Amino acid sequence: MASPKTAAPWTVTTLDNGLRLVTTPLAHSQAAVLAVYVGVGSRAEQRATLGLSHYLEHMLFKGTETRPTAAEISSTIEGAGGALNAFTTKELTAYWNRVPFDRLDLAMDILADSVQSSLLVNDEVERERTVIQQEIRRASDEPAQRASQLLTDATYGDQPIGWDIAGDLDSVAAITRDDLINHIATWYQPNNIVLSVAGNIDPDAVLALVQRHWQDLEPQPVPATTPAADGMDDNRVVIEHRDIEQCNLGMALRTFPREDPDRYALTILNDILGRGMSSRLFLEIRERRGLAYSIGSGTARFSDAGHLGVGAGVTSENVVETAEVSLLEIERLTREPVGAEELDKSIEHATGSFRLSFETASSHCFRSGDSLLMEGHILPINEVIDSLRAVTPDDVQRVAQRFIRRDNLAISVVGPYQDAAPLEALLVD
Repeated sequence: MASPKTAAPWTVTTLDNGLRLVTTPLAHSQAAVLAVYVGVGSRAEQRATLGLSHYLEHMLFKGTETRPTAAEISSTIEGAGGALNAFTTKELTAYWNRVPFDRLDLAMDILADSVQSSLLVNDEVERERTVIQQEIRRASDEPAQRASQLLTDATYGDQPIGWDIAGDLDSVAAITRDDLINHIATWYQPNNIVLSVAGNIDPDAVLALVQRHWQDLEPQPVPATTPAADGMDDNRVVIEHRDIEQCNLGMALRTFPREDPDRYALTILNDILGRGMSSRLFLEIRERRGLAYSIGSGTARFSDAGHLGVGAGVTSENVVETAEVSLLEIERLTREPVGAEELDKSIEHATGSFRLSFETASSHCFRSGDSLLMEGHILPINEVIDSLRAVTPDDVQRVAQRFIRRDNLAISVVGPYQDAAPLEALLVD
């Protein structure tokens, strides 16, 4: 049954300089959540200074002319009961804060001040370099994160979309204050920014604040990012031996861009395969065979590429069997139509979890900002629900046949395992 149609709860306004504002009023909320989305991430960077977007993300809360220190910025927001943070992906950088709704003016002032007027004091740049390098070391020390990055390396090869978002120790060591300033001048243009505000807000009042703080920015042309190349790395099995108790096994297959018409069928396919305790991988790998404590699957979507990944924690003697059985479950999707009962269950799980993801003002703010920046529009929730509910067994099988091939498979292992040969054998039809 189709979902009832309702008007979109958000409003999109474009300023004269190209900056886009999306406001989502939520009358029941006690919060106002603001996020600035900038259309640049790690895939827009050069290899020698990889990690530049992430480095700048760290720096923009370190002090401005109005608030010269990081402590002044954070204490002002926290003193109002709020919080602030930022994150970087392969395709965007976002800065956000959350405050009680009656402190919206303060939150907007701090966010605009931080993004537009950071001092980037050289001493702070040098101090933060060490912090970021420690973050990189910590991620490398964490086996699951390391296995995930090695899998990304193998899945995309040596190209920007496959590189680590944070960079490496050498690339971060090479970044200078001038690099950060040039990065802002190149990418932080109003026509490359989306500002998303959600919560107990008045859209007209938000627009007035945005015009006050953002409309004087002058737009400039923004470069295009390098398109993702097809194909995987020549070495599609990557093993990093570590003397630890467990192996982290990863498997991935390249899929398609985030707005591909088959994205809804892929969502349901992934739900059937590896989302939750009733998914095929969990039932077969853990419940029936006892090979792993945890196993699951997920998808990554980019503007011009994507992948489906499987991750499991297993002992070294179970690595090969877990990979073999997982691959058989994956390939079964290409041969056998999904049964009606299993499909209905997965659709209800996917649509229900999607609805439940919008319980907070933050979730509305982040979805609207991400969608408007990356896709140029925001789909109504009910439209997404209807598209998921329209997926048929034939759709799932057809989409599976688009990308599930052994020559499109990459595998990574981090842990007490070293024999690549049986895993490499899985890459051959």
